[in-house]
Amino acid sequence: MTDVIYLDNAATTFPKPPEIYDFMIKFYRESGVNPGRTGCDMALEAEKMIQETRQLLTKFFGAKGDYNRLVFSYNASDSLNIIINGVLKKGDHVISTVMEHNSVLRPLNHFEKDGKITIDLAGADKKGLVDPAEVKKLIRKNTRLVIINHGSNVIGSVQPAKEIGAICREHGILFAIDAAQTAGMIPINMEELNVDILAFTGHKSLLGPTGIGGMYVREGVEVKPMRFGGTGVRSAYPYHLEEYPWRLECGTPNVLGIAGLHAGQLWIAEQGLEQIRKHEMRLAQKLVDGLWAIEGVTVYCPKKMAGRIPVISFNVNGFESADVGLQLDVDHNIITRTGLHCAPKVHETLGTDKAGTTRLSIGPFNTEPQIAKTISAVQEIAKTGLERAGKNKIVYEPSIGT
Repeated sequence: MTDVIYLDNAATTFPKPPEIYDFMIKFYRESGVNPGRTGCDMALEAEKMIQETRQLLTKFFGAKGDYNRLVFSYNASDSLNIIINGVLKKGDHVISTVMEHNSVLRPLNHFEKDGKITIDLAGADKKGLVDPAEVKKLIRKNTRLVIINHGSNVIGSVQPAKEIGAICREHGILFAIDAAQTAGMIPINMEELNVDILAFTGHKSLLGPTGIGGMYVREGVEVKPMRFGGTGVRSAYPYHLEEYPWRLECGTPNVLGIAGLHAGQLWIAEQGLEQIRKHEMRLAQKLVDGLWAIEGVTVYCPKKMAGRIPVISFNVNGFESADVGLQLDVDHNIITRTGLHCAPKVHETLGTDKAGTTRLSIGPFNTEPQIAKTISAVQEIAKTGLERAGKNKIVYEPSIGT
């Protein structure tokens, strides 16, 4: 693995910092038991770690309320399903955007298909940004929820959440964000962004393992529980508890996953979120500069990466995206992601909905030599692609903006 250039961090960060692996293994060996169910020292230690992680993440997301409203789940998709199922009722109207991941689009589409809700999707410009004024225009009397992807997993655009959230507050509408790509990548302050509910996953920039995520539900906002079962608390009560976090959690929690999130919070605090972001964005800018300079390569992001996250999509004339990804993997040992990235509406906006794009996404352990090798590899592929383009007629449109 030492020779692999891993540029699929938008899917999951890899590798994790060594400290995170070490903490998870040590904690699970010593205290990997069921928390909150017995009074033994190991169970108390597990419960303490879980509660401390709730506190760390509540502070990390700038939430001012009770840390028990930080609820753990499997991942962002799981959280978004809980949110959508837990706040909507028959007759509600929902506003979302064309920049969404299927973790938002599919639950909403199922609700609409079943005749429960109506949906409007705000459009985006060529840089992948949604105009808050367009969101405002879509508001109806029965609009219950505005839910947006905070950061695009295809082209790295970051939405103006603060402005959209202010509009929602003004109209008494719930505002939720999918922070799968931005949590741990950029500073998030729920109070400043006017966010009511935030969904996150642990295995991306929060640097935890797969299978752990969660949400924070602002005080005064309620999400109806959709799952019921054991909590280890008030066992004689015949119904699921109303109090957070048990309201939205049941059964034995993912202790190992939460331990990874805990260690991730400590590592981010030690390194400094600003320093991590500065490193990643510096590499992203070098990568974008290099790709823009290659003849026959179409880059789907502006030349300047300011205000975005380090996620870059491109195509090469003469090849479909899957062919480019395969060549980068087999011939150059570079790991990417190709296709539609579970975000079909984004690709419709870009005009890449037939074959998608090749995506490169940078993490904290990528280096300048890796970026230079990647640019060189794409240049080599593009040279062959130019010869094929005339024969195969696979020619992509110019880049989306400067």
